[in-house]
Amino acid sequence: MLKYKSWECLPPAECLPDSDDTPVDNELQDLIPHLLKTILAFAWANRWDWFFGVDMGIYYDSKESPIAPDGFLSLGVERFIDEELRSSYVLWEENYIAPIFVLEVISHKPGGEYKRKKDIYAKMGVLYYAIYNPLRRQQPRLEVRHLVNGSYNLLSGNPIWLPEIGLGIGRERGTFQGITREWLYWYNEQGQRLLTPEEQLTEADRRAAEADRRAQRLAERLRNAGIEPDL
Repeated sequence: MLKYKSWECLPPAECLPDSDDTPVDNELQDLIPHLLKTILAFAWANRWDWFFGVDMGIYYDSKESPIAPDGFLSLGVERFIDEELRSSYVLWEENYIAPIFVLEVISHKPGGEYKRKKDIYAKMGVLYYAIYNPLRRQQPRLEVRHLVNGSYNLLSGNPIWLPEIGLGIGRERGTFQGITREWLYWYNEQGQRLLTPEEQLTEADRRAAEADRRAQRLAERLRNAGIEPDL
């Protein structure tokens, strides 16, 4: 873990830039983490001890520029700090709670995901580091690494269970914002994919329609038996 000075001597979030000033150069770098965040916001709607940042600067050392992963998840922190929300994630203002999960989405432009960023995340103490490379055809597009004794070990499987988070992560074809392709999703321990809010609404509509059909069939049976359903 990186060592820090007392937080009283360090600049507050409002005095720091809110990113690393590096724009995303691939739409998937924005959409994929937003989908993961959207699913969590639905699945963990009653939990307030987590935060998911998208393209947000993480300040891990007052002497270094921030690093801005495409997405990251922290547990044990306030989901909302105030009505202005977070402008960046500043470790010395988060009780030095590093993200437990970081996601980088690869684009055509090299971004140091396999070396420079990986080393920073390891020093920061990020337990799970995921890299999604949609450009790959022969090798796995999703790689998840687990931090063990300061080094990352590559995990296998799809989905991959992350016990400290209580969720798995994996890739699967689906539809988000009208776009059908391979996306990243969260999974439960049984390997079942967590539904998106849109899918939840569709499922609720399906169940309501099925309940209505059952009611209509029951009413028809009652009428055939000479009983008026409304009575």
